[in-house]
Amino acid sequence: MAAQQQVQKNTLYVGGLAEEVNEAILHATFIPFGDIKDVKTPLDQATQKHRSFGFVTFLEREDAASAMDNMDGAELYGRVLTVNYALPEKIKGGEQGWAAQPIWADADTWFERQQQEEEMQRMQAENRAAMQAAEELHRKKMTEEREGEKEDEGQVKDDPMARAEAEVLKQNIS
Repeated sequence: MAAQQQVQKNTLYVGGLAEEVNEAILHATFIPFGDIKDVKTPLDQATQKHRSFGFVTFLEREDAASAMDNMDGAELYGRVLTVNYALPEKIKGGEQGWAAQPIWADADTWFERQQQEEEMQRMQAENRAAMQAAEELHRKKMTEEREGEKEDEGQVKDDPMARAEAEVLKQNIS
């Protein structure tokens, strides 16, 4: 995400809600920390039940901070809650959202992203091919070196021990 979203200091995200929890229970749970402006539990369109999270908006920032400090990790109806500051709602559709522009308005940026992805994939494929070629060349060199070492084994090397052994063998033969 290019720009960091501003957190809403008065609104808390409350995750991990049990099915039994409704807006009234959520309100009653958080009211000890201060005056509450609003409580929302977004519903799943298919089941018409909340989606295991909700939002609590306090009138004062200090009350929201106190509630977050005390309720994060607390248990409600047998479930452990996750309580954080809420991020602002995103407007759905397009790059800027349905309310800001028509959905096809982001077509140019979509095509640019597609081209960038294709370019990245092409570069990665080239890099993989270059790496495989380098590995193959390295394997060939190693094979040639091993074959060269086998040829050298028949000859006496500049190894002092090998020379000494060769001299001893010569003396024993004579």
